[in-house]
Formats: sequence, structure tokens, C-alpha cells
Amino acid sequence: MGNVAFLFAGQGSQHPGMGAALAHASKAAADVFEVADVVRRGTSTQCFSGTKEELSQTESTQPCVFATDLAAARALEEAGIRPAAVAGHSLGEVAALTFAGALSDVEGMSFVCLRAQLMAGCAQRHPGEMRAVLKLGPDEVSRLAEQAGEAWAVNFNSPAQTVAAGSREACEKLDSLVKAARGRSVRLAVSGAFHSPYMSAATNGLLAHLVRRPLREPSVRVWSNLTGEPYAGTAEERGRALAEQVSHPVQWVRTLEGNARRGHRRLRRGRSGPYPLRPGQAYARGGQGPLGRDA
Repeated sequence: MGNVAFLFAGQGSQHPGMGAALAHASKAAADVFEVADVVRRGTSTQCFSGTKEELSQTESTQPCVFATDLAAARALEEAGIRPAAVAGHSLGEVAALTFAGALSDVEGMSFVCLRAQLMAGCAQRHPGEMRAVLKLGPDEVSRLAEQAGEAWAVNFNSPAQTVAAGSREACEKLDSLVKAARGRSVRLAVSGAFHSPYMSAATNGLLAHLVRRPLREPSVRVWSNLTGEPYAGTAEERGRALAEQVSHPVQWVRTLEGNARRGHRRLRRGRSGPYPLRPGQAYARGGQGPLGRDA
């Protein structure tokens, strides 16, 4: 399995019941949820039986998706599947780094809880929205976002899907511009303009945290959302890359293209990109097909 890469889902991929079957079937997965409950009481209960509305709140979404991400990867590892590389979309990058040993499970869960709190605070101070723009290329979406005013292209998910974020007024203007360009825009069910300059205060808070608790050297290659390249450099540089991704675009296309160049078969889980999967669901590219829900 030397050419397998694990991809970890981000916020927006949550769903009621996620991880329940996984925790029942795998001791390694169950152990992850136990640690999550120690750091943040009630996380497993929210994952297994929380409502859609409850799981849509950023301060609940992020710890719950993180725990399910990490639990799924540990279950695969328990089954003898080890990746040569890992990557995560937005929030999923923290799970990827934790799986790779840059953070302990406790450190990873604590970091995610802080990340969620800081991002939720930014969203309250700077209300905003996000749009998935389809049928237009990333350069055109970037140009239209600039025309809309206080809006930015923030997630480069695929050649045919780019996510933009900004103020409500700018996003509504972007809707009109996209329609005129024969594209399609879809409002995302998120509580803020994530990966935009509106999240700058969250970056500063995470940087301060990582100065005190620096990232260790990962045991496998981890791809950075900020650069679309593998993490490299000092602990300080790794920490800056992780902190800055909350207020900068996610370079997901570069990440997938880089994995492909290195010959990795991509073991997909979660809606980290244009593929309609959920947390706890894994797909193996390269002929293996679906591994099933909560794999």
C-alpha cells in the first residue's frame, strides 16, 4: 500500500451519526473518540446522535469532523493500510498532521477546539458568506470576486469548482456576476467567510498557540493547504503554514496534482473536494472501489 494517500474531510462534510459504526467496529477508532471526549466532553455523543442543526455550528462541527477523520484513518491503519502521504481539506489538515504525528491526539483535538472558537469569533465580528461557483474556471471566479467588492476566491477545489467568500452584499453581487457569465453559484451552509481576510485574527491566535506548542516533524509526507506542496522547514515554518491557512485560500487542486505526480493512489474520505462523500466513508482509487461507510 506504499502509494496510498489519505485525504481528510473538512467542515461542511458533517452528518448525523458519523463515526458510530466505525467506533463500534474498530478499537483504534473508539480510542480516538475516547480521547476526544476527554478533551471536549460530549464529542462522541454529538457525532453519533447529534442533530444536523447542532453539527452545523462551527464550534461543534470542527471537533466532531476532526475526531471522525482521525478515527477513520486509525481504523484503516489498524487494518494494515498505511499511507505514503496525507492531506486534509481545511480543517482536515489538522487531522492529517495529527495522524502523521506532528500533534498528539490530545494536542490535535485541543488545537481544533481553539481553531473553532477563534474562527467563530471572527465570523461574529465580520459576518460573511461563502459560495461554491461551478462551471467557471478559477481565474474567472477570482476576477468576478474582485469585481463583486469585498469577496475573494478561497478554495480551489477543482478546475470546475472554486469557492468564494466575503460579505453578504459582495456574495449576492457575485451571484449575479456568475449567472451573467453562465456559471452557477451555490450558497454554502457555513457560518462565516472562512479562508478569507475576515479570519486574520484567528490566524494570529493560532500562531500564538503554536509558538508555545510547536508542530513536530511529521512521520509521513503532509501536504499544506497554504502552498499546495508538502510541509517543509522548521517547526516555526510548519506552524505558520497551519495557522495562515484559516485566512488564506486552500490550494486543493495543487495538492491533488502533486499527489498524482508522485504516483499516489488517493484513498478518499469526506467531501474534501468535488466528490460527494461523507466523513467515515472511504474510496480507494486505482480499482479497489468503495470501502464503504465508516471505513
